[in-house]
Amino acid sequence: MDAAAPAQSDTIVAGRTGALEGEVQIAGAKNSVLKLMAACLLAEGRHSLANVPDISDVSLMCELLEAMGVTVTRTDHRLAIDVPAELNTSAPYHLVERMRASIVVLGPLLARFGEARVALPGGDDFGPRPIDMHLRALESLGATFSTAHGDISGTAGVLSGAEIVLEYPSVGATENVLMAAVRAKGRTLIVNPAREPEIGDLMNFLNQMGAQVGWAGDRLAIDGVEHMSPVRSDDGYRVIADRIEAATFLAAVGMCGGSVLLRGAVADHMTMLTRKLTEMGLHIVEDAAGVRATAGGRLSSADVSTLPYPGLATDCKPFLVTMLTTASGVGIVTENIFMGRFRYIDELRRMGADIRTEGHHAVVRGAERLSGAPVRAPDIRAGAALVVAGLAADGETEVADAAHIDRGYEDLVGKLAGLGAAISRH
Repeated sequence: MDAAAPAQSDTIVAGRTGALEGEVQIAGAKNSVLKLMAACLLAEGRHSLANVPDISDVSLMCELLEAMGVTVTRTDHRLAIDVPAELNTSAPYHLVERMRASIVVLGPLLARFGEARVALPGGDDFGPRPIDMHLRALESLGATFSTAHGDISGTAGVLSGAEIVLEYPSVGATENVLMAAVRAKGRTLIVNPAREPEIGDLMNFLNQMGAQVGWAGDRLAIDGVEHMSPVRSDDGYRVIADRIEAATFLAAVGMCGGSVLLRGAVADHMTMLTRKLTEMGLHIVEDAAGVRATAGGRLSSADVSTLPYPGLATDCKPFLVTMLTTASGVGIVTENIFMGRFRYIDELRRMGADIRTEGHHAVVRGAERLSGAPVRAPDIRAGAALVVAGLAADGETEVADAAHIDRGYEDLVGKLAGLGAAISRH
């Protein structure tokens, strides 16, 4: 891989901003590209991905693939991934512990090589996100696992298709099973699979590699194939747009007012979010080039509940909580996905937000104004939400630990500044 860019300053400074105007290009989806990179392990040869965001999580996945013997060349927003006939099937701790998404190399390694050793994953601290569901599902295909010294070791002779019932529509478990089952003998049915747009992107990519994946009613059906090959495209396989980055800019317009075109955003991937934001007073129109958001005046409060797709994504919740802090009225926010994902609320309180939490509920009473304060980004999306809050707060807001934000955003500061935001990095 090409040399990484120098590390940026770890503090973002945001000041009170008037109406945002202009357009912003929405990058490729973090939650898709990482899984497409893992899927490349299924076939020897050169794979090409386009619309790849320049974010640190992509750099980490590049390092992980290279540690296995893959050659990755990065040019602008493209990746050339050269996968050899033989690979090191171990994913080392010093890389895996920095990014939970790396667990998805387990499925493709087992499918192609019949063995894998992956360190227990790390990443954002939302509380426990056990991978037992991944392991049980892969065991149904014929894999066996043992855990020792912080590693998960898996072996498989010949994987065989099976009906797999997921107790919860886990995105990661669905992805791991998909990437294992494409090389299994026979048909696999996944009952209660995740349905996120990123799952659809992975399915499309796998099919272009020669897999046979599709919907059978409300189940995912995978007919195993013996051979897969890299996607044949001069331009590379284009990663879908990042709907969570789009949500970030929708929130910024809602907080600051103005009119912004989110170029490349896909309205159909954000139906529940745009419905909720429209209820709060944001005007959202699908455009041939993307999505246009317009706001003027104070937003209205609304109640919010996170649910698996097509429900409201938990990644969008920090932005909605932030918007509610200055909306008129009281909103109740319910987190149904991850425990511990209210940890950024203390930072919003430092800015004058009136928020009370109890269990997986938060009651947000809108204030006329927020007040700038030094805060700390606890994870990718909450960090970005604190930056958005700073744009609507009196005075300056310093968001420390901005490296978290870099994991999921390509030049968030530059993009917001291009819309007229008072923002810089120090």
